Amino acid sequence: MSIYEKLAQLGINLPPVAIPAAAYVPFVQTGNLVFLSGHIAKKDGKVWVGQFGKNITTDEGKAAARAVAIDLMGTLHAAVGDLNRITRIVKLMSLVNSSNDFTEQHLVTNGASELFGEVFGDKGAHARSAFGVAQIPLGACVEIELIAEVA
Repeated sequence: MSIYEKLAQLGINLPPVAIPAAAYVPFVQTGNLVFLSGHIAKKDGKVWVGQFGKNITTDEGKAAARAVAIDLMGTLHAAVGDLNRITRIVKLMSLVNSSNDFTEQHLVTNGASELFGEVFGDKGAHARSAFGVAQIPLGACVEIELIAEVA
C-alpha cells in the first residue's frame, strides 16, 4: 500500500505548506536528509493555544501533536514531491508548552510518533526528544520539527 493510500484509509488530507511567520524557510534538503522547520499545533485553522498542567490535558495534547504530524507530512510532501520516496523518519523534536509540574511531554508527543508509525510503518520508527518549555510562539501548546531521509 502506498503512503497516499494509507493516508486516504486514515481519512487524512495533506495541507499545503504554511507560509513562514518569521525569517526562515519551511524545509531544507542537504544530501538525502530533509530538515523541516518547527510546526505549531493548529485546530480549526487557528493556533491551538494552551499550557499543559494548566488548561489543556495530555489527551488533548496527543491530538494536537497528531495534528502537527499531519502538517509536517504536508510540508514533507512539498519538499520531496512524493512521500513514497521517504526511506526513514529519522528524528522528531517536540516542544511542549508546560507548567513547571507537568511531566507527560513524552505522552503528548506520542500523538505524532504513533501517526508516523501508522503511515510509514517501520520507516516511521524514529529517534525523538520531547521537551517541556515555558512558552511556544503564539501561545501554541505544541511545536514539532522533523528530520527525514529521502531516496
